[in-house]
Amino acid sequence: MSTSPGRTALITGAGSGMGLEIARLLALDGFSVVLVGRRQEALDKAAATIRAEGGTALALAADITRVDDMARVLDRVRTGLGPVDVLVNNAGSSSSVLNPQWLPHDEWRQVLEVNLTAVFQLTQAVLPDMLGRGTGTIVTVSSLAAVNPNLLGGAAYGAAKAGVRNFMTFLHNTFRNQGLRAITVLPGEADTPILDNRARPPAPEERAGMVQPEDVAEAVRLAVTLPQRVVLQEIVVAPTRQRDTSTDLEVSRWAGAPAGTAPQA
Repeated sequence: MSTSPGRTALITGAGSGMGLEIARLLALDGFSVVLVGRRQEALDKAAATIRAEGGTALALAADITRVDDMARVLDRVRTGLGPVDVLVNNAGSSSSVLNPQWLPHDEWRQVLEVNLTAVFQLTQAVLPDMLGRGTGTIVTVSSLAAVNPNLLGGAAYGAAKAGVRNFMTFLHNTFRNQGLRAITVLPGEADTPILDNRARPPAPEERAGMVQPEDVAEAVRLAVTLPQRVVLQEIVVAPTRQRDTSTDLEVSRWAGAPAGTAPQA
C-alpha cells in the first residue's frame, strides 16, 4: 500500500457508518476526502473528526439522486481540489416493506434510485476525467443481498444491489484497458444505521458479531491503495459466524401486510 498525497476521493453516504470510516482511512492515507450525504450537520461533524486526525475534508450536502445536485458538487470539487481520483459509491437505502406482495411502487423506485441509478449517474459524471487521464478508481458498496437475496434486505434492495454489481462488472470489462479500476464490495450483515429501520432491529449482542463499518473500510482502503496496476475486482466481507435469522425473516415477511393478513401471535 502507498500514501496518496494530492489525490481526491469522493465518498457518498459519508456522514456515518461505512462511509465515515472509509473517509477516515483514506484521509489518513493522504487523500483529500469529499464527504457527500443528505445532512450537512452530520457531514460537518464527520469532517471535523477527520481534520482533528490531520486529514483534509470537504463536506458537501447533496441529494445523490439529483443530477443537478451532483453536478454542483463535482464543479466545487474540481475547482477546489481537482478531478476525482477515487469515487466510493457507498450511500444506500432500503424499503420499509420487504415482501413484494405489498411493496409500494414508490418505495421500489426510491430504493433503485439511491442504490443503482445514482451510482450510474455519478459514475457517468466522473468517467470523462478518469478515462481522459488514463487512471481512476470507482468503488461501489453492494451487498451479499446481490448474491443471496432474501427478506432481510427485501425485494427492492436485493434487486438494486444485484443491478449495481452487474454495472460495476460492466465497467471493469469495458474500461480496464483504459486504466479504470472498477471494484465491488459485497458486505454481509453489517452493524450500520440501516439496521434500525428493519422490521425487527437486531439486538446489541447480535450486532456485535456482525461485520463492522471499519471492517468494510479496511477492505476499501486496501483495494484503493494497492498499485494502480492491480484491481481487486470483487471483495466479499462477511461475518465469520452466521447467526440464526429465522425470526427476522418471519417478521420481515409480514411487514406492511394489509390488516388481517398477518398471522396472529
